[in-house]
Amino acid sequence: MRPTATLSLYIGRQFAVAVLAAVGALTLLVGLFDFLEILRRAASRPHTGFLLVMGIEALRLPWLMMQILPFGVLLGGIYAFWRMSRASELIVARAAGVSAWQFLALPVLFGAALGAFATAAISPLSARLMARANLLESIYIEVGAGPLALSNGELWLRQGDSGLVPGGVAILHAHRVALRQHRLTADQVSVFRLGPHDRFLARIEAPRARLARDAWVLEDARTLVAGHLPGPPQSVRLPTDLTVSRVEESFAAPDTLSFWSLPGFIRLLQRSGFSAIAHRLRFQALLALPLLCATMALVAAGFSVRSGRRSGVGKILASGVAAGFALFMVSEIADQFGQSGAVPVALAAWAPAASGLMMALALLLHLEDG
Repeated sequence: MRPTATLSLYIGRQFAVAVLAAVGALTLLVGLFDFLEILRRAASRPHTGFLLVMGIEALRLPWLMMQILPFGVLLGGIYAFWRMSRASELIVARAAGVSAWQFLALPVLFGAALGAFATAAISPLSARLMARANLLESIYIEVGAGPLALSNGELWLRQGDSGLVPGGVAILHAHRVALRQHRLTADQVSVFRLGPHDRFLARIEAPRARLARDAWVLEDARTLVAGHLPGPPQSVRLPTDLTVSRVEESFAAPDTLSFWSLPGFIRLLQRSGFSAIAHRLRFQALLALPLLCATMALVAAGFSVRSGRRSGVGKILASGVAAGFALFMVSEIADQFGQSGAVPVALAAWAPAASGLMMALALLLHLEDG
């Protein structure tokens, strides 16, 4: 094996160990504060014990790890590169003619691979466990809260309707929507059936409705058609491709949906008239995670590769934390612009990775002299 390859493997191994240790330590630290917050909210609730709170926090840990993963790569990388610089290992390598771009290849690839693994494998697990944690919180801690509480018990829905004419559309508005034991019911339901070019065809009014398998069941419904007398009350079935779980998920946080199920669910939301911006942002952010982790590896190298004789560990860590905070602020601002629709969703999700990559490349090009 060539000396350059041996050196790259050594640096890559040191980087990987430091990053995994940093991710684990940060996850446990953030999880401790999150656990204390849940414990505080659960203190006033009866039948909510310490073990239950611990179980909820354990379910949340994979999701917390996904959130701090880029910063774990940054801080772990800073420590690994700083330690090798202090030991003069990187200085000797550079004096031997090895370029920084050569020994940074494996750390950058490891960061990208770690981000890809988190997106493809850890994200589905964290979404499932986070959904379970939210359910336990809604039952035992946030009494009275639920997935439909975000819409104040009302539901607006737009879906395909070919019952009257091909290519028709049905708009459903329901009051006092309740979700109990996986049964969705509603009162005072209005359905507007539209034809092509949004031409009004009929209106259905029902005092009660429930979501059954493959259809809305409108009880004692009256159908109103222009130029005709209202028909007698009867049960009306309105076909739908929604299910109780899908309606529940549409009001849940996008973090509770798997990366692999997000594209299909986004299409379903768009067909049903729900806003899919938050889900699209989540999907694009997961796609950008490998690039963001690779960028953090470059940022860590830029702050610590040439630091052996220039600055102490305090200044290096402070610079790294400042860089991470700056990227976090860019991420939050871009997310807010994306949620409001002011900028495209893809731009809002990829902006932190792109800005961090440009900063890292500029810093390394400034420091690299060979």
